[in-house]
Amino acid sequence: MTAFIRWIDRITSWSGLIVAWLIFPLILATIYEVASRYLFDAPTMWAFEMGYMAMGVHALMGAAYTLRCHGHIRIDVLYIRFSEKRKALIDVVGYVLLFLPVISWVSFGLWEYWVEALVGDMRSGQSAWNPLIWPFRLTFFAGMFLLWLQGISEVLKAWMFLTGRSDHYEAGGGIQQDAGFPADDLEHGDPPSRPDDGGAR
Repeated sequence: MTAFIRWIDRITSWSGLIVAWLIFPLILATIYEVASRYLFDAPTMWAFEMGYMAMGVHALMGAAYTLRCHGHIRIDVLYIRFSEKRKALIDVVGYVLLFLPVISWVSFGLWEYWVEALVGDMRSGQSAWNPLIWPFRLTFFAGMFLLWLQGISEVLKAWMFLTGRSDHYEAGGGIQQDAGFPADDLEHGDPPSRPDDGGAR
């Protein structure tokens, strides 16, 4: 089970790391559009759509990584007062009864949303560029699927602690472990350096 958890966390961490670099094309596209529009009076056809698509992919594909790092907003006024075992139990119940069913339902809907665009050869209709929209919609499904997969990992982490297979359950952080990266790439389970931290740990 630990190997399966590590496999999921590895996928989530690498996907988050790769998608994080999309912020640079987004910045470049924005700068280019502003310069073209206001300095040369020659706005582009593609910058607006490339911008919102890059931002959408950045947010959706990064959701699973954020869950792995427990960066999503949560209200834990009472939760922080509970014992580790009770926290793990609450997490299992919450993930199994609420999180996983909802994400599964959304994922199925987004799959149909993508198939509709692919079969219908649909385009964005948002600009003169008017690109095919199915690649963008595919990231909707991929992001939700990765989020669902990471939810499975979080359930298993909590379950391992409840069943005595793990000695510690970090509050909101699951069992302390790396995400399958080499030891020299991690410190205390932290993911590898991201583009915005300059490689600092």
